[in-house]
Amino acid sequence: MTVESVVLRVAALTDTGLTRTANEDAVLDARPVFLVADGMGGHDAGDRASAAVVAAFEPLRGRTVDVGDISDALSRAAAVVEGIAAAHARGAGSTVTGVALVDHEGAPHWLVFNVGDSRVYRHHGTELAQLTIDHSLGQELVDAGELRPEDLASFSRRNVITRAVGAPDSTADSWLLPVVDGERLLLCSDGLTGEVSDEAIRATLTMNGRPETAAAALVRRALQGGGRDNISVLVIDVVSGGARTRPDDATGGRAAVSAVTDSMLEGTTVPVRAR
Repeated sequence: MTVESVVLRVAALTDTGLTRTANEDAVLDARPVFLVADGMGGHDAGDRASAAVVAAFEPLRGRTVDVGDISDALSRAAAVVEGIAAAHARGAGSTVTGVALVDHEGAPHWLVFNVGDSRVYRHHGTELAQLTIDHSLGQELVDAGELRPEDLASFSRRNVITRAVGAPDSTADSWLLPVVDGERLLLCSDGLTGEVSDEAIRATLTMNGRPETAAAALVRRALQGGGRDNISVLVIDVVSGGARTRPDDATGGRAAVSAVTDSMLEGTTVPVRAR
């Protein structure tokens, strides 16, 4: 199996939402790289920041990539966003979450990476697992045992970001996961997850067959939930060319996914910081 043999179906959709006047999100579908960026800083700063992130990754379209290429793209993005921030009184920044098709030990893998609180989920069968870990105050309190996971949704400062492209800390976390036939990846901004629960996301991905249908249904649910932020989703289906199963698929759930990612994390963390 090679990266070139992987057959994907992909759909991307972004919506301004019901309360914002501008869309500060940006989406990139540029095999082998796919990402969602959520800009911060207001109109003409946040949208420029997310656009700069996408532009930094655009040159990877159609290329064979590795961890170093992703790290270099993040560095380019950080430099440009810092320049945008310096020119605006409110500053500027952007989250980014993405996946890249890479070769690892002779087999296609996903290199999953994120800075901030945009997310990557994996849906397989009827199970949904969050692959990324939010860089947010709420998540840090959960990790420290100071906030119960079930209380995170009602925590008033849950969306305070602790890392962002263009911020003092823009370190990206990353994980390697084997590509598996029949799996579906969802990349999304917090405009989706702020309005739609994980269970509702899981049900929507399970009930909608085509990526285009699933993406539209997710955006529709976020709008029905209030649409208080920009909403961006990118749905990737692995049709063929990956492994038939993953060793942990029989157990399912996020714990199994974490066990796989943690075992490979040391060699794949992408240390990119704003300079």
